[in-house]
Amino acid sequence: MKMAPDDLKIPPVALGTWAWGDTGGAGRGYFGSGLIRADLEAMVDKAHAAGFRLWDTAMVYGMGRAETLLGEVLKRLPRRAYQLATKFTPQAAGSGDHPVADMLEQSLARLGTDYVDLYWIHNPGDVVRWTPQLIPLLRSGKVRHVGVSNHNLGEVQLANRLLGEAGFRIEAVQNHYSLLYRGSERAGILDYCRGQGIPFFAYMVLEQGALSGKYSPNHPMPIDSDRAATYNTMLPQLKTLTDALTSIGERLGASAAEVATAWAIAKGTTPIVGVTRPHHVDSLVRASHLTLTRDDIVELEAVADAAEVNTRGWWEREMVG
Repeated sequence: MKMAPDDLKIPPVALGTWAWGDTGGAGRGYFGSGLIRADLEAMVDKAHAAGFRLWDTAMVYGMGRAETLLGEVLKRLPRRAYQLATKFTPQAAGSGDHPVADMLEQSLARLGTDYVDLYWIHNPGDVVRWTPQLIPLLRSGKVRHVGVSNHNLGEVQLANRLLGEAGFRIEAVQNHYSLLYRGSERAGILDYCRGQGIPFFAYMVLEQGALSGKYSPNHPMPIDSDRAATYNTMLPQLKTLTDALTSIGERLGASAAEVATAWAIAKGTTPIVGVTRPHHVDSLVRASHLTLTRDDIVELEAVADAAEVNTRGWWEREMVG
């Protein structure tokens, strides 16, 4: 019997926990930003009060560390006061008979819950193999809604058709989308989502901090972090763009990061922005209330294109063939 799931509530911005998978020591891990438990708890309280209640995580963020930490700090709130999204990653699947269900059970245990509001297929791997395995999880109620991440247009359409045959549907798409990486737009994925009424979640809107205005050639990312290897050499090419973000922000009373986030909202997407400090929530509140003009958007996209950088992650394929 199919469950009647609660509606998936789409906020202006979703809260990302990729950086929560780091070890906690400043300068180490993928992001190199130190994690402070008291800050995370204060930030959760502030996010809840501000109405940001959709948390996005994954088993592969620190191989369980992010899910475990998120589950611990969310215990301070009633379960129905927030929504949880986590992911099945085919490349990390086990060898049992039910690898999707097995990974979900492990995630549920770490998160301290008996259901997730949104379960993503993290990377396509094999759409025909993995997508149908979501159906019994939807029927059981352990998964309320499903989405796909890092899928191209054909894969999104195929997954939607496979679920439709069982009376379900894709209810969200999550891809890398930023001023510097607009492949999902050029491939027609955003148009497809709009036409189907499917929310599009944009991750890496700030390009792991490169568009935050915080970093420059004279102030690079933490040298021992993985992201530094990707972005520090790009920082000189990105200066014109970060200057443009800063200039528009000064006119609007906002930061460069807030303008970059507002751009993604203006494009009809829901940004997933990483949060580790209470003041990050204040920034998201400001970003969600910014109004960019059409001229602002055209200027930012032109300057971004002129930077001529490729920020596609090693785990991503080109969306445009």
